[in-house]
Amino acid sequence: MALTDRLLDAWYKGHPALTLLRPLEALYRRVVNGKRARFVAGEGDIYTAPVPVIVVGNITVGGTGKTPLILWMIEHCRQRGLRVGVVSRGYGAKPPSFPWRVRAEQDAAQAGDEPLLIVKRTGVPLMIDPNRSRAVRALLADEPLDLILSDDGLQHYRLARSLELVLIDAARGLGNRRCLPAGPLREPVERLRSVDALLYNGALVDRDDGYAFTLKPTALVNLKTGDAHPVDHFAPGQAMHAVAGIGNPQRFFNTLEGLHWRPVPHAFADHAEFSAEALAFTPALPLVMTEKDAVKCASFAAPDWWYLAVEAVPSPAFVSWFDTQLTRLLP
Repeated sequence: MALTDRLLDAWYKGHPALTLLRPLEALYRRVVNGKRARFVAGEGDIYTAPVPVIVVGNITVGGTGKTPLILWMIEHCRQRGLRVGVVSRGYGAKPPSFPWRVRAEQDAAQAGDEPLLIVKRTGVPLMIDPNRSRAVRALLADEPLDLILSDDGLQHYRLARSLELVLIDAARGLGNRRCLPAGPLREPVERLRSVDALLYNGALVDRDDGYAFTLKPTALVNLKTGDAHPVDHFAPGQAMHAVAGIGNPQRFFNTLEGLHWRPVPHAFADHAEFSAEALAFTPALPLVMTEKDAVKCASFAAPDWWYLAVEAVPSPAFVSWFDTQLTRLLP
């Protein structure tokens, strides 16, 4: 088991050795609390965009479903006639320079897997830069926009925001509720009191403190041809190799099992790089991966490689709340 896997296991299931990390956690808390306090006080170089900025983030390490929700938000805002742009750190991306405008014809090594997925799916104007304030400025210089969505960036306190949405994995929750490195939290749990909305990925009903949303499988897409097939393309009981290089691979494997297939799980690190050799599994079976992984594998895909397309389905209460916020921000 890799070190990161052991840490995740300890954070969410408990381990007495984590107490040894409490002094480092205390130091980490002081640093992040200081950054937050300076932001609230208006100190430092904080950029306020001329259009609303909505941050979609989390306080836990690992995936919580931000990309599917952002895809939903892009489409929902467009249906209201809004011109939407997206900024992202572009984790793992290696463009010639920053800020960098992501285009659909670029490869994931240059653009980053999640930004490339978003652009391929929607064609939305998207700029990557570890400095999200600089990304917003560059995007507004390129495009006339009404609204900007920030993919992650909750802790990027050089960028002012109009709304903060925080996503939480409903199954895993906040683990031991401690900050790094003693736990999975990027900021203390008290930070959740100051955000505008919590969304629980995988919850079937709204909670007292937040809204529910689920990820609905919509199609099986062949990496080689791009052809989309219904999710019943494979019969119940079909065995397959399942590949997931995301923050919580088990959620993907559970989804495949929920479709009554028999996945052979192959978990990779989040944002992992792939090769044909690394995915040459035996026995020979169809291979199904996430869409985020597929953008990195299309160039060397075998004929029986597929990705499972999913879409976020937020609760009606969240949709109503979000529409109210859009009306308030964009009268």
